Amino acid sequence: MLDRSELIQTLKQASKEKVVLLVLDGVGGLQKDGKTELEAAKTPVMDSLARISETGLLVPIMQGITPGSGPGHLALFGYDPLKYVIGRGILSALGVKFPIQHGDLAARVNFATIDNKGNITDRRAGRIPDEVNRKMCEKVREITLPGAEFFIETEKEHRAALVFRGADFSENISETDPQKTGVPPLEAKPLDGSKKAQDTAKLVNSFLSNIKETLKNEHPANMILLRGFALHTRIPSFQELYGMSACAIAGYPMYRGLARLVGMDVIEVESGVEPEFKKLKDLWGKYDFSFVHIKYTDSAGEDGNFERKISVIEQVDQSLATILDLKPDVLVITGDHSTPSLYKAHSWHPVPVLLRSRWSRHSSVEGFNERELQRGSFGVMNTLDLMTLMLAHSGRLAKFGA
Repeated sequence: MLDRSELIQTLKQASKEKVVLLVLDGVGGLQKDGKTELEAAKTPVMDSLARISETGLLVPIMQGITPGSGPGHLALFGYDPLKYVIGRGILSALGVKFPIQHGDLAARVNFATIDNKGNITDRRAGRIPDEVNRKMCEKVREITLPGAEFFIETEKEHRAALVFRGADFSENISETDPQKTGVPPLEAKPLDGSKKAQDTAKLVNSFLSNIKETLKNEHPANMILLRGFALHTRIPSFQELYGMSACAIAGYPMYRGLARLVGMDVIEVESGVEPEFKKLKDLWGKYDFSFVHIKYTDSAGEDGNFERKISVIEQVDQSLATILDLKPDVLVITGDHSTPSLYKAHSWHPVPVLLRSRWSRHSSVEGFNERELQRGSFGVMNTLDLMTLMLAHSGRLAKFGA
C-alpha cells in the first residue's frame, strides 16, 4: 500500500506555476471581549481574498495536540511530523549555519533570569537584544567542559544554539526548561536506562552548574534553559519529494534552519513584513516555491500582547499588495500553529488557512478569521493535506488510476 509521499512520487509532474506559502507564525487566537486577534484586526485585503479562495482550519498534528514550531512547519511542507521527529536543537544549529557533524548533540538555548533563590522569573530574560546575547555567549565560552567540546552561537534575542561534540551522546535526555516561572530550572535526566543517556545527562548538568556560576553576576541573562536535544538526522529534500525549486525568506534563524533541513535555498533578509515581502519581489521568478515567514505574530502571542499581535496582522494585510502584484499562481496564507495572546503559548486550536488559485472554489465566508473560516470549503483538515493541494492547484499532480 502506497503512503502519501510514495503516491506523490508516482503522480508528480513538471509545471512552471509559482507557489507562495505565507506563514504568519502562531496566527490563530482566542476571543478577548468576544473577538480573536484576527477578528479584531482590520484586514480588508485578506477578507476579500478569503471570499474568492478555498478556506478552512488546519490541524497540524492531530486534534488536541499542541505543535512546536518544527512539527508545525514540517507539516506545512508536507513532511509527516510523527515520522520526521526533529529536535529543536538541530533546527537552531542549522539556523545559525553551524557546521553540524554526525554524532553532534544540539540543543536550543533560552537565556533566562533567575532570582537569588534560583527560581526562574523570566524564561526569556526580557528578550535581550542580540548584542547582549553575543556578550553572554562569549562569557559561556570561557567554561571548560571535561570530556567534550561545546559550541554556543547567538540565534536571536534570548535564543542561542548549543552543540556538544566529542563524546558518545544520547538525545534521550529531558529538557531543563520547566515552561513556567517561580520554579528552578530542571535537571537533565536520562529518558531510558542506557549508560549513554545517563552519561549525557550528567555532562549536561555539569555544564549547567558551570553556567550558573559563570553568569551569576549578570542581569537579566543569568542562566540558560535547554530544550530540544537532538542528534543530526538527514531527511528527503523538498526537490526530491516535489520536483520544485524552493526558497525560504525568513528573518528568524530557527526557520532558516527548518528550510535548510528540507533543502530550500535560505535567503538572507532582515526579519519583518516589509523587508521580507520586498525580498520576495526581488527574487520573483527564480523559484517555483517561496516560503515567507512572519515571526512577530507568534512572539506577540507568547508575550500576551493582544494589541501588538493585531498590529502585526494589520501590517501584513496592508503590505499584501506587494505579493498580489506578483500574481502568484497559488497563494496560501496560514500559520504553523495557534499562539493565542490570552494563552501566552502555542496551543492546539486549529489554524486559519486560505488557498487562492485560478482553480479555487469560492467559499461562503466573509472574512479571514477563525469564526468565518470554520465554514470554509476545506472544513477542518490535517495540515499535511495542504501540500498535496498546493501541488494540485499548481498543476504538479497527474491523475491517479485509469
